[in-house]
Amino acid sequence: MSTTKPSAADLRNPDYVPPMGERMALGLQHVLAMFVSNFTPAIIIGGAAGFAFGGADAVFLIQMSMLFAGIATLLQTVGLGPVGARLPVMQGTSFAFIPVMIPAVKSAGIGALFGAIFIGGLFHACLGFFIGRLRHWFPPLVSGLVILVIGIELIPVGIKYAAGGAADFQINNPAWGDFSRWGLALLVIIVALIMKFMTTGILSSAAILIGLLAGYVVAIIMGIVNFNGVANAAWFAIPQPFKYGFDFNIAAVIGICLMSIVSAIETVGDISGITKGGANREATDKELAGGTFADGIGTAVAGIFGGLPNTSFSQNVGLISMTGVMSRAVVTTGAVFLIICGLVPKVGAIIAAMPIQVLGGGVIVMFGMVASAGMNMLSDVVWNRRNMMILALSLAFGLGLHLEPKALQHLPSTAQVLLASGLLPAAFLAVVLNLVLPHED
Repeated sequence: MSTTKPSAADLRNPDYVPPMGERMALGLQHVLAMFVSNFTPAIIIGGAAGFAFGGADAVFLIQMSMLFAGIATLLQTVGLGPVGARLPVMQGTSFAFIPVMIPAVKSAGIGALFGAIFIGGLFHACLGFFIGRLRHWFPPLVSGLVILVIGIELIPVGIKYAAGGAADFQINNPAWGDFSRWGLALLVIIVALIMKFMTTGILSSAAILIGLLAGYVVAIIMGIVNFNGVANAAWFAIPQPFKYGFDFNIAAVIGICLMSIVSAIETVGDISGITKGGANREATDKELAGGTFADGIGTAVAGIFGGLPNTSFSQNVGLISMTGVMSRAVVTTGAVFLIICGLVPKVGAIIAAMPIQVLGGGVIVMFGMVASAGMNMLSDVVWNRRNMMILALSLAFGLGLHLEPKALQHLPSTAQVLLASGLLPAAFLAVVLNLVLPHED
């Protein structure tokens, strides 16, 4: 192993390869920073599909979320022809699609969701040819509003998990919402806060994961963790294509395709943040197009095998700025960790055995942070009458229709599914109003 200290130019160079020990440590740090956020959507969608929390189907979805996050990351870092930014872009399962995926699963089934993910992924990849022309559709007013709505719509999921989960709620379990549930969730939150603000480096980056581990250990001590699924899970398994079917549903396809536009813009922002924070330069058109191609192709391939839509992870952008290491070899090493985990079902079974109230504590923090990230973006907006009206109408229709879906009962079923998501009408109104309303000084 070389002992030569890398120069500042090396650290800013995506092609720089650090020594193996340093590369593995930094790669693991990237994995820890995104690990919980990556598998959480799989648990939520599995619950919407009726899969038992901790069951074999839930394990499979968790396994695929890790495997295809790793594969999509390799597409970004290593590249394949024009596909990939060839930058340290960490990919993972996207929260943004959850408000669209939940109604799609409930109305059309899990097979229709994966069919829509495949088609939406191909559509997403095509956006790479003209992604630069779409950027002005999503100024801070629009992108901040969209992220805020995502967080607000998902926060109730975390609250329901922390209180004991949807299954106990539906059977009117008298223990739902008692302190034995909320106590574990609050423990996770408290430990995560301590690690985030009382430590630095890898411990701070993995604060939510450490909080979940603390809650998990306490739950084991309390005797409420069932490890039967871990014992029955295999040590190695090859992904199975079309496990849950592969159907076509127009509402699901439209919803996933429309959210792909939002996801593509998010990836453009993350790639720009990486080049600016890590190398102090602007991203090239080739990097932005390649990153969008990788986003879409990674999502399409994941849909075939039971994986959910992938996108770049913003928290890892911050890690690059913090560590000052721009090497794509580091993130490639992290991708290998994820792929190994995705091929070992016992890893997914250990995650699935976690009590849902423990996960709820972490989810509350994560989704609250999504909403606060949206508010942070909105803080850059000049709040004149025009922008206040765009925010007011978009929020009113988006959240209003999500909370009162029966107001749409006279519309066609496809329109009901799309509009009741809340996120799509909010995003659509914000984009259109921003384009057509005259600007004010």
